[in-house]
Amino acid sequence: MADVIVVGAGPVGTLVSAELARQGVDVALLERRSAPGEGTRAIGIHSPVLAALEGSGVTERLLASAVRVSRGEARAEGRTLGVVRFDRLDRRFPFVAALPQAGTEAALAAGAPPAKREAEVTAVTPTGRGIRVSLARGDELEAPIVVVAAGWRARSLVYRPRTVRVQPYADRYLMADVHRSRDGDIAVVNVDASGVLESFPLPAGRRRFVAWDAAPGAPGSADRLRTALRERGEHAAAGEVVEATAFEVRRAVAPALRRGGLFVIGDTAHEVSPIGGQGMNLGLLDAVTLAPLLSAWVRTGVEPTLELQRWERRRVASARTAAALATLNTSLGRPLGPAAHAARRAALRLALLPPGARLLAHAYSMGFDRDA
Repeated sequence: MADVIVVGAGPVGTLVSAELARQGVDVALLERRSAPGEGTRAIGIHSPVLAALEGSGVTERLLASAVRVSRGEARAEGRTLGVVRFDRLDRRFPFVAALPQAGTEAALAAGAPPAKREAEVTAVTPTGRGIRVSLARGDELEAPIVVVAAGWRARSLVYRPRTVRVQPYADRYLMADVHRSRDGDIAVVNVDASGVLESFPLPAGRRRFVAWDAAPGAPGSADRLRTALRERGEHAAAGEVVEATAFEVRRAVAPALRRGGLFVIGDTAHEVSPIGGQGMNLGLLDAVTLAPLLSAWVRTGVEPTLELQRWERRRVASARTAAALATLNTSLGRPLGPAAHAARRAALRLALLPPGARLLAHAYSMGFDRDA
């Protein structure tokens, strides 16, 4: 029997497994997918995560291939409203490290146990002896500690219905990665009357574009993204869009993250809008701060009750902060009429003056996380 079972081999589950294994804990890692995902969903690693992972060598592996984003610009109608400078923050890593999620997962996986794939979990049940994990094919595993980090779909395994309030947003977005862009290593947020267009650099000269979707659910998502790019002067990028991914955003923050030896982290416990780029980072901080407490529990046989209570309070509070910031980001990117858009543009220009720009850099780089 393993000391700890981790459900989910995405970035968060992989990290907590690797951290536990590095500290001598016997970990079983379960994953329903037959192979790692090839998508490039989350792309930015923020300074608090880089600092927390430095001791294990993960940060060095991440930075070996990442683009270091030192500043971002807010624009409207082709004019710069202000600049956010991450490189002026008093941080060990004063930048955002941008790389595809597959690269992040590979860096996190060093030292992690091999995932047992096609292991779909159907139930997680506390027993008198520990936590029983039931699989779709009829197998059952048991361990004193189970960590569920399998995304929002796994929420029903650990929470009763309506325990976690899920708030869908009306906003929908289009996303694509292209090879050509005019902005180099700068992150750009275009806030125009027709809705937001964000773009972020990636390694090898690629760039991620995310646009507010003017016709969600309609066919031709690539055409709509090409139109949004051309409207902002990104003609070269528009010509490279072959397909686009459409996605929606939700907000959910669980009020509790543990019951006895059962723990819930990452998107299973909290979903925040990816507009702002904090969701994966929030889960990674869940994992890297939880692992030492679980390791001590396994090593000594004594539950660190007070430390786990403090961990849970910090992570729930951090999730609420991140969700509030993501809600603000989402609302700022919606289409507006001429008068309301002019007011938004003026407010953003004012907010991006010093010291407001420094506060925004602090906020967007997860400076308000309780474990930053």
